[in-house]
Amino acid sequence: QVQLVESGGGLVQAGGSLRLSCAVSGGTFTSYAMAWFRQPPGKEREFVVVISRSGGATTYADSVKGRFTVSRDNAKNTMYLQMNSLRPEDTAVYLCAADRDYNAFRKKEYDYWGQGTQVTVSS
Repeated sequence: QVQLVESGGGLVQAGGSLRLSCAVSGGTFTSYAMAWFRQPPGKEREFVVVISRSGGATTYADSVKGRFTVSRDNAKNTMYLQMNSLRPEDTAVYLCAADRDYNAFRKKEYDYWGQGTQVTVSS
């Protein structure tokens, strides 16, 4: 059974930075494209970014382009999300997801999901 565990969330002031991690176990990490989603309070889950199996391709939501950077370390079975210039509207539970299909983010249908980590940005 594939398991995803997020970490690195917390409280930060606007303009600050955080780095999230998503550790994967129980499967072959390089078999999966990996993605970050987020769910703001009282709102639907929204796509943030996806990274291909090799890390050579990425797709970002317009709202985070130029501020967030995704990466993965296939030797450590871990994906990362570096978040800079954070804004109060970035406040959400951030979840990582895994799927064999890179384009799964278009339908938000993923094989595996983590439990999420809370990110709170104060103004």
